[in-house]
Amino acid sequence: MQNIQMCDLYGQYLTMKDEIDAAMQEVIKSTRFIKSGKVIDFEAKLSSYMQTNVVTCGNGTDALQMAFMGLGLQPGDEIITTPFTFVSTVETAVLMGLKPVFVDACEETFNMDVLQLESVITSKTKAVLPVHLFGQCANMEAIMRIAQKNDLHVIEDACQALGTDYIFSDDSKKKAGTLGIIGCNSFFPSKNLGAFGDGGAVFTNDEKLAKVIRSIANHGMKAKYQYERVGLNSRLDSIQAAILEVKLQHFEKHIKARQDAAAYYDTYLQGLDGLAIPQRVSYSTHTFHQYTIKTDKRDEMQKYLAEKGIPSMVYYPQVLHLQEAYQFLGYREGDFPVSEKLVKTVLSLPMHTELEVEQLEYIVEGIDEFFEK
Repeated sequence: MQNIQMCDLYGQYLTMKDEIDAAMQEVIKSTRFIKSGKVIDFEAKLSSYMQTNVVTCGNGTDALQMAFMGLGLQPGDEIITTPFTFVSTVETAVLMGLKPVFVDACEETFNMDVLQLESVITSKTKAVLPVHLFGQCANMEAIMRIAQKNDLHVIEDACQALGTDYIFSDDSKKKAGTLGIIGCNSFFPSKNLGAFGDGGAVFTNDEKLAKVIRSIANHGMKAKYQYERVGLNSRLDSIQAAILEVKLQHFEKHIKARQDAAAYYDTYLQGLDGLAIPQRVSYSTHTFHQYTIKTDKRDEMQKYLAEKGIPSMVYYPQVLHLQEAYQFLGYREGDFPVSEKLVKTVLSLPMHTELEVEQLEYIVEGIDEFFEK
């Protein structure tokens, strides 16, 4: 059995090596490394897949900032989100002078607890920023109803959920990131659709807004050396676009591989006393950017698995409202008890497209042995 990787990027590359190498060589020979046809082609193909407008950019963090800028949010405006997420979700808001306002996570799904949402809306609230954590959507129908009632923008942090389907109560479907006014995505290498470096994208159904965001991503330019707004330098480079275009052709197969691995974990871990597997919801598919379990014996279990050569990761080891950099927001320990409990109990198991049954068997056996000892 090969060594188990938390995320086997090289193994995945080998399955597409000829295609990826040829695509990269095409860019190198062209020497068009910025804003080439490869970027345009990839945007068009991803747009077709997502059924919305796509503007690529330098990374997922920039995608969030571009969303705030495109909507014209101003210093002092409040944005409601969750403290159980990666720091980019709030970092970009703070850098723009916006105020993150938190609601707790749902213990079962890890996503925003929509039952708490209305209680924190004020006259300064301008947007709700749900995070589709680990590959499963937040309860978007409920969030959208509350947002519409209060005239708020909905900005989706869909960086971990590319390819996930949101299933409406009438059984219609839309891709994660295409339900709100804007969706944000990351092509970080370990993501569902990962580049060989940084990359990101903004999704929107509003063509006028897409045009504004495209200008923001390119220094606020409307034509060469003509600047209509303050912008950023945030562009997906051509080599990354070429790689992503190849990987997009295999994307559905890769999602199924993740779902198959998750189904194996489900079958053999469900019912194990002291361990909770990821909960599924009726309103979303799950693309398993991470397969995240919960156990009160998290730290002991992680150490035990490591001794057996089984990697695991804690996403995330601390809630944002207790991080040193965000003390100025005024939150205290105990303000968000579910999130504060999750950071002590969650553990993500190996999850990628190249997991073999033999490896999955070994991982499950290791977990069983831990709980039996």
